[in-house]
Amino acid sequence: MHDVVISGGLVVDGLGSEPRRADVAIDGDTIVAIGADVGVAKRTLDADGRLVTPGFVDVHTHLDAQLAWDPIGTSTCWHGVTSVVMGNCGMTFAPVKDGDAEFLAKAMESVEDIPAPSILEGMPWTWTTHGDYLRWLGSEPKGMNYGGFVGHGAVRYWAMGDRSLDAGADPTDEELAVMVDLVDEAMRSGAVGFSTSRTGRHVTRDGRNVPGTWAVERELVALSSVLRAHGRGVLGCAPRFDGEGPGTDRAQSEVAIMAEMSRAAGRPFTFNLTNVLSAPNQWREVLDFVSEANATGANLRPQTTSRSIGVIFSLAHHTPFGRLPGWNVLEGKTLEERVAVLRDPSVRAQIIASGDGPAGIGGTREYFVMMPDRGGRYDCNPTESLAAYAERGGTSAVEAYLDLIDESNGAVTLNWPILNQDFPAISEMLTDPRMMLGLADSGAHVGQILDASQPTFFLSYWIRERGLMSIGEGVNCLTGQPAELFGFGDRGRLVEGAKADVNVFDLDSLFLPLPTFAHDFPGGAGRFVQRSEGYGWTLVNGEVFMENGEHTGVLTGKPLLAS
Repeated sequence: MHDVVISGGLVVDGLGSEPRRADVAIDGDTIVAIGADVGVAKRTLDADGRLVTPGFVDVHTHLDAQLAWDPIGTSTCWHGVTSVVMGNCGMTFAPVKDGDAEFLAKAMESVEDIPAPSILEGMPWTWTTHGDYLRWLGSEPKGMNYGGFVGHGAVRYWAMGDRSLDAGADPTDEELAVMVDLVDEAMRSGAVGFSTSRTGRHVTRDGRNVPGTWAVERELVALSSVLRAHGRGVLGCAPRFDGEGPGTDRAQSEVAIMAEMSRAAGRPFTFNLTNVLSAPNQWREVLDFVSEANATGANLRPQTTSRSIGVIFSLAHHTPFGRLPGWNVLEGKTLEERVAVLRDPSVRAQIIASGDGPAGIGGTREYFVMMPDRGGRYDCNPTESLAAYAERGGTSAVEAYLDLIDESNGAVTLNWPILNQDFPAISEMLTDPRMMLGLADSGAHVGQILDASQPTFFLSYWIRERGLMSIGEGVNCLTGQPAELFGFGDRGRLVEGAKADVNVFDLDSLFLPLPTFAHDFPGGAGRFVQRSEGYGWTLVNGEVFMENGEHTGVLTGKPLLAS
């Protein structure tokens, strides 16, 4: 008798094959049989009419601190994710010397919008090396499987101190040797690789870029070479495609540096790539440079998201008009109180009189309305912009927004895309074999962005609604591809002998409710959260972790070991 049998479902193996009707038998944490007659079980999950897929693998997260106080990793866990990679963009909390915790916490807050007080309060900071951090992380049960990069920022700050942030400050031979030893210790202790940040967007509170931004090739190659010595692991980067000067030259030089690091390591290198309206062809140029680099011994694999990246506005947190006269009446009030205040005719009249702001109604064409009945669309449809609502109603943008607040009882959400605004370009990137799906930034930008729901959006919008690719190909993007890149050989696939990380869901029922704002971080700090609809069961290592969107109490996640 098996421990679990998932019966009657449409099995999608995660390797690109299309669905086939079969039962799945699980003993312990392992899939032991897939077929028409797998036997009986202690527990049977009836998957008739539903898809049975591997658990999704989210390779770009910043859950490094959150898992300390939230072992199930919300909102990620509500979207079929069973394995996460942390420590992206060079941002980690180890290695750390005594007295340096505050710097690392505040740097994370500046770059990833995770409140530093919550980080400092929510973690014990009892570690020194990255290995110590990983051992602490594994000392308490987790809901999902987890692994992490060792970050360049912490490594460089340990070796060079405050000087590590300065442009033009190169490490001495002794300092570089210390950094190499720190990365080596992390890899020996189970890190999945080494990550860095080179983008000008990642700055600390004093305006300087995070440690590692200005590192030269000598340093980057030395640190990457540690992975060659271990014969495993992945390199990751937030690249410097932004900046002054010709974008093509910048893209070419960045790809060249990453290619040299990949060759030095003899390992794959994944990096962030999005389309931007200010340089609409840059992503295509980057992919051309990637092809050239890979033809000469590099292994570069850029990753992008399935939707725009931007800021979301909610009355429960903040609105795009908050700095205009009259809006200060909302300060210190709950969502319900704010709705009531804005329904007051005198307050409403005063706010409407303050106008739409310096850009007028035209500036609100980049704010896209999301209402509860349609959920989190994120598709940047011009007819759903706030300006379009105002024009159809013959009102100002502010008045249209107030009407939407009234209609939705304050639930209306505005999406303001900053990157990946061009959906035709996204569709090209998602179907380009040189690209992979990633960059969900789960756990980061908690008061601005919520992209942890990417798997649900990708499946419901691109696969079900748009038919961009088959379900077999789509599931492969979420499972087999990322697991293979990181060397998680027993994850991301639904085959006999693999670990039993499994999703059972109804593709036709997948739905993204609007994000809501919660104050559930240490110290009462707030963040956006977003649930899902349509997932029946999510299993982690053979046990039911989530059932109909609720945590079962099971915490069977394990450390991820990269080959």
